[in-house]
Amino acid sequence: MTDPKLLFKNVTLGNITLNNRIGVAPMARISATSEGVATNQMVSYYTSFACGGFGLIITEAIYTDNKYSQGYFNNPGLINKEQIQAWKKVVDSVHQAGAKIFAQIMHAGALSQGNRFIQETIGPSAVQPKGKQMEFYEGKGLYRIPREATQEDITEVINGFVDTAKRAKTAGFDGVEIHGANGYLLDQFLTDYTNKRTDKYGGSTENRVRLLVEVSEAVREAVGEHFTIGIRISQGKINDYNHKWAGKEKDGEIIFGQLGHAGLDFIHVTEYEAWQPAFPKDEDTIVTSSGLDNSNLSLAALAKKYGKLCVIANGHLEDPVKAKEIIEKEEADIITLGKGALANHDWVNKVKKGELLVKFDEEKVLRPDVKIKDFEVLL
Repeated sequence: MTDPKLLFKNVTLGNITLNNRIGVAPMARISATSEGVATNQMVSYYTSFACGGFGLIITEAIYTDNKYSQGYFNNPGLINKEQIQAWKKVVDSVHQAGAKIFAQIMHAGALSQGNRFIQETIGPSAVQPKGKQMEFYEGKGLYRIPREATQEDITEVINGFVDTAKRAKTAGFDGVEIHGANGYLLDQFLTDYTNKRTDKYGGSTENRVRLLVEVSEAVREAVGEHFTIGIRISQGKINDYNHKWAGKEKDGEIIFGQLGHAGLDFIHVTEYEAWQPAFPKDEDTIVTSSGLDNSNLSLAALAKKYGKLCVIANGHLEDPVKAKEIIEKEEADIITLGKGALANHDWVNKVKKGELLVKFDEEKVLRPDVKIKDFEVLL
């Protein structure tokens, strides 16, 4: 095995310094109270990763308002004082164990399958999401057809992200990650087949990325220049795993280029295998404005090239060799682990010591006799 020491070097992310380049990816959980308050179980869960050596922890998705944003029953929010105080316990414990922690803030949009505030869902257009609700998050049947968001709804969405980012800062988080991936609301606006709008938010890729840019810019203005913020981007979705951007490299140039000027400190990209080409090479390869054929570049590499920001890469990087290589090639600055972290809360410490890593046991996790609150599932 090649020397993985590069993974353990300090790295600057916005205004903070991480003691290594290895983070815990955001993973959906439903272990908060029914009122969306973080629990002592969650304090222990996140602290265990910090004790295991991870330099950065990104939380599960946190809903942003008391209307349409909540995605699942018992997932946490950050919309009131009680929730702020509960998250502060998590943050303080993680800090005491030596790690940094970001709050991932999310609006579920049309993929909401459990919302204590309202039953109706909203989306960019009245398009029924593909697939079925996830039973391991207590959903059942097809997704509802969302109501097309009005301009007033969009303004409320932006305000929700802004207010939640400010509350995250109050709670002591080191930064926030805006969830623009995996098929949730911001990604619904970005996706061609879920966004059929004819206004400034629909049509071209430049228009479809507009809401992601507006949210990013508004959050930056609200929290100030010294608070670290970033966005998570993916092609695949929880309900459409194999989706690829229709414009391929050109879409990547537009999306990452626009986000690179939106006041962000980082872009966090997730793919099934982070090192693989973002788009399979074919006869219709698009030559970008730079004149380069980027058919073999990973999504992380495209984000680095066009976003010109710090890039976090996620996607089956639990092999230390793969993790080191993607950083060594300068396609990413930091890597995050999902299943690898769940199987090894002490992944960093184990790799440092040259110890064997435990393989994630999906069959055990998905046993029907195991209740959802007893495990975590990677999105």
